[in-house]
Amino acid sequence: MFFKLIKSLTKIEKLLFGGATIVFIISGLILGIEIIQSNTRIEPAVGGEYIEGLVGQPALINPILGTTDVDKSIIRLIFNDLTELAESITDEENRIWTIRLKDNIFWHDGESITSDDIIFTIQLAQNPNTYSPLFTTWQGVIAERISEKEARLTIRTPYVFFRDNLKDLLIVPKHIFMNIPTTNIRLSDYIIEAVGSGSYKFESLQKRRDGFIKKYSLKANENYFGKKPYIEKIEFKFYVKSDELIKAINAGEIDGFGTFEPKLLSSLTRTHQLSSLIIPQYYAVFLNQNSSIPLKDKNVRLALNLAIDRKRIIEEVTKNQAIKINGPLVPVSVGYNTEINKEEDFSKNKANEILDGSGWKMDNENLRSKIINQNAVGLEFNLIIPDSPSLVNAGKIIKENLEAIGARVNLDILDTETINRDIIPTRNYQMILFGNITGRQPDFFSFWHSSQRFHPGLNLALYQNKTADNLIESIRQDTNAQKRKGDINTLQSVIVGDKPAIFLYSPKYLYVRESKLGGSNESWILSPGERFDNIENWYVETNRILK
Repeated sequence: MFFKLIKSLTKIEKLLFGGATIVFIISGLILGIEIIQSNTRIEPAVGGEYIEGLVGQPALINPILGTTDVDKSIIRLIFNDLTELAESITDEENRIWTIRLKDNIFWHDGESITSDDIIFTIQLAQNPNTYSPLFTTWQGVIAERISEKEARLTIRTPYVFFRDNLKDLLIVPKHIFMNIPTTNIRLSDYIIEAVGSGSYKFESLQKRRDGFIKKYSLKANENYFGKKPYIEKIEFKFYVKSDELIKAINAGEIDGFGTFEPKLLSSLTRTHQLSSLIIPQYYAVFLNQNSSIPLKDKNVRLALNLAIDRKRIIEEVTKNQAIKINGPLVPVSVGYNTEINKEEDFSKNKANEILDGSGWKMDNENLRSKIINQNAVGLEFNLIIPDSPSLVNAGKIIKENLEAIGARVNLDILDTETINRDIIPTRNYQMILFGNITGRQPDFFSFWHSSQRFHPGLNLALYQNKTADNLIESIRQDTNAQKRKGDINTLQSVIVGDKPAIFLYSPKYLYVRESKLGGSNESWILSPGERFDNIENWYVETNRILK
């Protein structure tokens, strides 16, 4: 009957009928979609993989040894910190800490995690033959076994920030490393094929014939004691240069990468998400007064501070992906005081006036000098810079700025490994452009206490001030929050006034990732590796379910 009716229609009526039918079908589909969307919701689903690109190589996948961002990124996925493993943490007067581990927590190889692992990890960090970056942090801590699940940590004096140390301590398995000589740990297969307790565990790696690791694969830990991650597999691909990384993401070979180099973003052609993450670290030019007669003159240090155009560095080098800083804390740090950290004026004229008034005279070659102890001393400095594109460019601007006021600056560009191995331990520099991490809490000890002027301390300015030392010690020990706040303010004023460094900027960590990735929504992180701290919430697969 229906077909007879269609045949009886004229050509125009058939066209009208066909159009109306199409409109009806489309309207129905749209209505159906709207009904489905209004009565269902999208939820993360288990499955899929996420591939991240990194420039560099994994070398020490061990939280007691790893120092590079590559190592630390992988470490955060494989290992747990002590606060994650603990069922409870109690303290007596911020000096004696008792940690009880959760029940039924295991290493990736099935062995139980016990208090012996806690004690072993701390003792490994304390061993000078380990050459651990945690050596200074854990000196003087006595670790004792109470039971299989409990350990006691005792420190000589109260330390209000000790809980942060516990959060930063990722535990390693005693049964894996106990029979390996400390000096051989770096040679062990376990230093790359790591055994941890985290939400992801080592699956495989691929090497070229020359030993370059191309790919490092992790899979979800099916026996993880915490929240299971949605993403089943995480893979890291490694590149020699940043331009290779950009080619890889544009070609769809990787899903994301992180960087402190904003210029890379201009080369992206693939649709992506971008997070500009605030991070509590900064770059400064640390001034070694022991290695330079001019730097002993506070007026010289003041003039150098005034001569450097931080705004230009941030605009040209970081493409405005940084925060200007003027003191030893960054705006996201606890205790940061805006009034104390007033913006340093950039003024070539003021810098010249200060130097003129201090007897530093300009010669015909635009180099200032001064007679000190009957000797002519030139305003000349050697500045060591890590071989990073952004830091090299910042160094060039600093050189230009300082030479404009009659100083001569010689740039010495070295790879980071050489600086960490040969330069910083010996303090063999006059000026060094380097980074500093302020941490969760304002513990200034490692970077500004006079006892930390020499290796393995990290007081890169070799700063000495008895008032500052007393304040640092009080801040670490005083449980009175109001007094501690006052001491932090005073300490910032003291350091800013002494000009032991030229504070520059706090860079933002730029995290680029595939648009399909969900669950990653941090606004700030403590360090690049901590971008994975909520990895259990990340997902690439979804399901639609009824509301």
